[in-house]
Amino acid sequence: MTTESAQTPWTVQGLLDLFDAEPSGQDVFTAQTGLAAEDERQVVEGTQVLAQSIVAAAKRFPDKSVRSVYSVFARAVLVGAGPVELEVDVVSEGRSTATAVVTAKQNGKRCITTTVLADVPTADVIRHHLPRPDVAPPAEANASAMPMTGRELRLVDVVDVNSPDEVGPPELFAWLHYDPIPERDDLAKALIAYFTGHLGISTTMRAHGGIGTSQAHLTVSTAPMTVSVSFHEPVRWDGWLLYTHESTQVGAGMSYVRGTVHTEDGELLASFTQDALIRPLRTTDTTIKEQSRL
Repeated sequence: MTTESAQTPWTVQGLLDLFDAEPSGQDVFTAQTGLAAEDERQVVEGTQVLAQSIVAAAKRFPDKSVRSVYSVFARAVLVGAGPVELEVDVVSEGRSTATAVVTAKQNGKRCITTTVLADVPTADVIRHHLPRPDVAPPAEANASAMPMTGRELRLVDVVDVNSPDEVGPPELFAWLHYDPIPERDDLAKALIAYFTGHLGISTTMRAHGGIGTSQAHLTVSTAPMTVSVSFHEPVRWDGWLLYTHESTQVGAGMSYVRGTVHTEDGELLASFTQDALIRPLRTTDTTIKEQSRL
C-alpha cells in the first residue's frame, strides 16, 4: 500500500458514503467496495472494511460509543466482486458495555474479523493524555500526493515517503485534512480509523536504505495484517489531524507500528497499532495476478 495511486474519482464524501453500512437483516449489514483505481489493483483497503465495521457496530449499539476495535485482515476483499456483508455477533450487551465480533464476508467467504468494545462514557475520575509531538506545522510540511477530493496530506521532513533512497529514523509524522469532517460520531471514528493502515509499512521501511513502498507488490510482498484503534472521548476536531507513527520492531517477515492521532490544538483523539507483512516476493506460485495479491 503506497501513497501514490492513479487518479480516480474518489472524494471524502464518497468515502463516508461507503462507510455508512446499511442494515440488511438481523445483526447483518451490507456495504459496497467502491471503485477500482486505474492501476487495476483490485484489493479493497482493509481499513475501509474496518471503518464499515465500526459503523455497523455503532448502529447495532445505538446507545453506546465505540471505544476500541481490533481487526485481522485474513483474506483480501476485492473490488467489484460483490458487496461486503457484515455479520455482528454480539458477545455481551449490558447497560454500560457491549462487545461484538464483526465478520466481513464477500461471496460467503470470511475475509476480515473485527472485535469491538463499546460503552457508555462517564464523567472523569482522572484524566491525562500524551502530548502532541512538537513537529513542524502543516504549513511547513511537505505536500504528498494521495489523490482524493477533499483530502490533503502533508508529511513532516519527508519528501517522497515511498522512495527506497529517503532514509531516516523509523518514525513518520503526517498531517491530514478532510473536507467534510463528519458530524456523526460513528463516521468520525470510521474516518480516523481508515488512515491508520496507510503509512505504517512506509514508516518501517524508512529506516532501511534500498527498500521502500514503491517496490511493494513488485519486488517485495507487503500487506497490513492487523490494525487496532482505541478512541479517546470525545472524538471531535476542526482543521488538521496529526498521525504519529513509530516502528518499534521489524523482523521475521513482520513489522509492528504504534501511533497516535492528535488534533492541531493538541487533544489526543485515538491511539493505534499495526502489524504488517514485509517479505520477499515469491517467484513461484504466481497464479494470483499482481494487482490482486494481498
